[in-house]
Amino acid sequence: MIHYTIEELLENNQAWVAEKLALNPEFFNELGAGQSPPYLYVGCSDSRMPLTQYTQTEPGEIFVHRNIANQVSLTDINFLSILDYAIANLKVQHIIVCGHYGCGGIEAALEGNTTGLVDNWVNPIRELYIQKQLEIDSLPTREEKINRLAELNVIAQVKNLYQTSILRKCMRENNAPDIHGWVLNLKTGLIQDMQVKSSEWDLISPSCELEENVT
Repeated sequence: MIHYTIEELLENNQAWVAEKLALNPEFFNELGAGQSPPYLYVGCSDSRMPLTQYTQTEPGEIFVHRNIANQVSLTDINFLSILDYAIANLKVQHIIVCGHYGCGGIEAALEGNTTGLVDNWVNPIRELYIQKQLEIDSLPTREEKINRLAELNVIAQVKNLYQTSILRKCMRENNAPDIHGWVLNLKTGLIQDMQVKSSEWDLISPSCELEENVT
């Protein structure tokens, strides 16, 4: 794998700009006019995970939030602010939660080999493993165990999305974006749609809905 120097990165930028302008002289004028991306992407911080490369999308098409092991944390103000802005201001039509096979965060959660802040961050995934331990431990190889936990984690994070007050409000108003759970296979470059169905969860309980309407 090529590792560029900082100077080469800047040269690459100039070459990319020239290429874009050659194809469309107004490309950057149009880009600078504003954004209206149809997608919010919640993905892993792994350096191999820029979804724009895998989907051949251009700047301005995907609004992005990334963290270790693509977590939807209900206490993460950064994530919640991005979710709120994406829905209320950008009017995104789709939210994609995308994990990947061979994820280091998933591995850390499964094997408990981290300390400090990373250990705290992946603890919800470790709890998910404990819930699904019989299923995961029955798999024959370490790789299969890690990859299955990656799939289950994506499903769990989609569920967490529906537990946010932001999504619940959208559901009540019948204008919620479509939610998708994906897993990327880094060995093939192909994306697997987990076909997560929102009907699996009771999205709005009657007591919760009444309370929020009163407030």
